[in-house]
Amino acid sequence: MGKTTGFIEFQRQKEGYLPVPERVKHYKEFVLVLEDEKAKTQAARCMNCGTPFCTTGCPVNNIIPDWNDLVYSQDYKNALDTLHSTNNFPEFTGRICPAPCEAACTLNVNNDPVGIKSIENFIIEKGWENGWVVPQIAAVKTGKKIAIVGSGPAGLAAAQQLARAGHDVTVFEKNDRIGGLLRYGIPGFKLDKANVDRRLEQLKAEGVVFRTGVYVGGGKLGTITNWAKETISPDELKAQFDAVLLTGGAETPRDLPVPGRDLKGIHFAMEFLPLQNKVDAGDKVKAQIRADGKHVVVIGGGDTGSDCVGTSNRHGAASVAQFELLPQPPEAENKPLVWPYWPTKLRTSSSHEEGCNRDWSVATKRFEGKDGKVEKLVACKVEWKDGKMQEIPNSEFEMKADLVLLAMGFVSPAEAVLNAFGIEKDARGNAKATTDGEGCYKTNVEKVFAAGDIRRGQSLVVWAIREGRQAAREVDQFLMGSSDLPR
Repeated sequence: MGKTTGFIEFQRQKEGYLPVPERVKHYKEFVLVLEDEKAKTQAARCMNCGTPFCTTGCPVNNIIPDWNDLVYSQDYKNALDTLHSTNNFPEFTGRICPAPCEAACTLNVNNDPVGIKSIENFIIEKGWENGWVVPQIAAVKTGKKIAIVGSGPAGLAAAQQLARAGHDVTVFEKNDRIGGLLRYGIPGFKLDKANVDRRLEQLKAEGVVFRTGVYVGGGKLGTITNWAKETISPDELKAQFDAVLLTGGAETPRDLPVPGRDLKGIHFAMEFLPLQNKVDAGDKVKAQIRADGKHVVVIGGGDTGSDCVGTSNRHGAASVAQFELLPQPPEAENKPLVWPYWPTKLRTSSSHEEGCNRDWSVATKRFEGKDGKVEKLVACKVEWKDGKMQEIPNSEFEMKADLVLLAMGFVSPAEAVLNAFGIEKDARGNAKATTDGEGCYKTNVEKVFAAGDIRRGQSLVVWAIREGRQAAREVDQFLMGSSDLPR
């Protein structure tokens, strides 16, 4: 590495944030990209450890030590090329990935890990700033036509790889804009949609065709907000294309079937978050679900719940509380026990820092209201013994709640889509397709593949990109007999 003793000399360099009073007034990004010297110092901490666990902790196997060394040498163009060799969209992962690579960093054994995520974001922003991110148009066309259903990170990664291999790629999206949950699930203050738009322009220049407002499948569209205007049956799609790749999300949210669930004012997170993204995009939204002046309770302690907290604060909520069913995790992980794997520990997001009362080991027993509108919830404290949840006696309490947002994760993809294609499902209701041996990502239906959350269940953006890239190679090999695409 460029600075052999850098990990001894330098402390972790953190990205800066705009102050809370300033950032809660808007829906723009507030994390500040590293300056050149801070990025160099951060990269100098990469310790030439010999066995870089960070690369295996990263689902796309980013070649992290290499681009750290290049950043230290301020060779940003080669750093970008190295980063792009494994990751189609580092501006997405550099903003919203939880960074399992950092948990696996060797320096993390007894120190703060290298700020890999911040360096990744620094590199890609250097690339855009200098005009290095350009379309890579295939020199030879194959004449093969591929349909990709779903325009989230898995679909976009697969589309880019297959277009660069010379295939004619059409991406179908049931919503009115491209991007999947990048567009309508993640708030703008975490991922400005301009980052998605500039990538879409690159993909269009590379030959990818996008069709929005088109629902592929049958039956009801599911619970996620959508704006489909046209329907195409699976049979029509298979007749028009040489291969079909399904890359939809895990769209069925986990519900909370307790008394009072049908009261007005109780919504799934994905009924709440997309509408604000539409408003941010300049759309006029009728009956937007808003938190202005309300006492908001978010049920579910994950990233989606955190996004609900941040959005509610920006609406001007009177109060925001967040409940988690599981016990409060430790403030620091037991590193000798868990490293290099992803640890369970207390994580406080930027949204929590903006204002939120958090509590753990809380189970909601019922909702109560008046005139059909929720006014409060009744909950209790629980404890876990031998893997079973038990209510703690005399722990029941009430909390005022004008708006309840259910953010307890997603259980499966839209069942109607898989049923319409005749896709065999696994025990969790996901599309059944292996990632090992022959026929990777191939479903039981001829020439139909599946990748991303529709195959593996609710997961991270970086896993979606990995699966999209790998599935693209399998589709290319299926059509051409061999493939030069990386896996």
